[in-house]
Amino acid sequence: MALATSSPVSTSVRQARPGVNLDVLRRRVAGEIITAGDEAYDGARALANLTFDRRPLAIVRAESTDDVAETVRFARGAGLPLTVRSGGHSVPGLSVVDGAVVVDLSRMKRVVIDVEQCTARVQAGATSGDIAGPAGEHGLAITTGDTSSVGMGGLATGGGIGFMARKYGLTIDNLLSARVVTSEGDTVTANPTEHPDLFWAIRGGGGNFGIVTEFELRLAPVGQVLGGALVLPATREVIRGYLEHADAAPDDLTTIANLMHAPPAPFIPEDRVGEPVLMIFAVWTGGIEEGQRAFAPFRALAEPVADAIGEMPYKDIYMFTAPQAEPHAAIVRSMFADDVSDVAIDAALAAMERATSPMDIVQYRAQGGAIAQVSSDATAFAHRTQRYFVAVLGLWMDPTEDAAPHQAWVDDLWQQVRPEGNGVYVNFLANEGEDRIREAYPAVTMARLREVKRRYDPENVFRFNQNIKP
Repeated sequence: MALATSSPVSTSVRQARPGVNLDVLRRRVAGEIITAGDEAYDGARALANLTFDRRPLAIVRAESTDDVAETVRFARGAGLPLTVRSGGHSVPGLSVVDGAVVVDLSRMKRVVIDVEQCTARVQAGATSGDIAGPAGEHGLAITTGDTSSVGMGGLATGGGIGFMARKYGLTIDNLLSARVVTSEGDTVTANPTEHPDLFWAIRGGGGNFGIVTEFELRLAPVGQVLGGALVLPATREVIRGYLEHADAAPDDLTTIANLMHAPPAPFIPEDRVGEPVLMIFAVWTGGIEEGQRAFAPFRALAEPVADAIGEMPYKDIYMFTAPQAEPHAAIVRSMFADDVSDVAIDAALAAMERATSPMDIVQYRAQGGAIAQVSSDATAFAHRTQRYFVAVLGLWMDPTEDAAPHQAWVDDLWQQVRPEGNGVYVNFLANEGEDRIREAYPAVTMARLREVKRRYDPENVFRFNQNIKP
């Protein structure tokens, strides 16, 4: 297998100065600086997607916003490429780049809950699990990522489609303010009254405009939820029924449905492991009895392979998605869609019959609810009205395995379903070229984003992302 050893994005805005002296940076920052030859180097540069094998010049494990600002100033002054890592889940692997200085936020994980105000101050290195636990102790929650290891830095700047989104909106819809380090190394606060254009842009525009080091987030009152996994046989009728019921369900119900082969999970009967199934991960935020009624149409679609829906703290949903938090190799294609045809469903079912890995997934999510109740121009995330999100995920565990069959499997199915797409979620976008970036942002949104980029990052210092050129 040919590993992705170099970045797909150009690494030079200006020539890097020869003989860069990292000791200068070491004197300026409190955090650890890791370089090739250090024992921690290989672990520090590893990403969630094992197909990427990048070798950065230095990894700066920042301890504070000041460390981040000093690193930006140093890299800019030395003409060095600069990239940012929060949870390391970047689909195109741009959390780490060959020859770059990596701002690693993983030590900036502080979460402070204000119970009276129902808010949280969350550093950008915190993961979804890091906030779900402490918030839940106070009967509070916010839409977080699909798995506990998803970093808040990427989630809360790209959009934040996750559990509870239909009830309480995207993560960005609950962002009250952010602390941002600009391309000049300055630190500013972005909110509706201070730097409002920057505040608009970082809510969906990703890391194009600065490095967010801390978020102030609105929390919702959420005690016990009704959630877990409902596993159904994989048929066209079941998938069609899921799509229709999930779209029409009360806003309290958010679901993520994976067409996949039943894994050897504790709640799957041993004799059903490997069988094609539709595994519906779900969170219901309303009353428990009402929630059971909301699940009834899904249970009626077919005799469940497994029914692991029950009362739980919100954070416990991550027990069901824990395997996704483990590092693995991945090829991803995704889209929003206004509808999913029977032809597309049949193509997905046929693809599962010739899957190249037992981990391959076709994912469906119903959007709507609170997501669609926000104006499309209120944030840089503008795809508010599409009914569904669809992704084709080629996943496997051994990064030394030949990737070509997995790539072919993804490409074949993607070409069959892509014509039904209408936009794409930037956080699920791989290295797919300029046209696909434009699909993430409607023309009016993109024009406004370019203006903000010209103002805050005219030299495109922050370019290792789904890049919006100034």
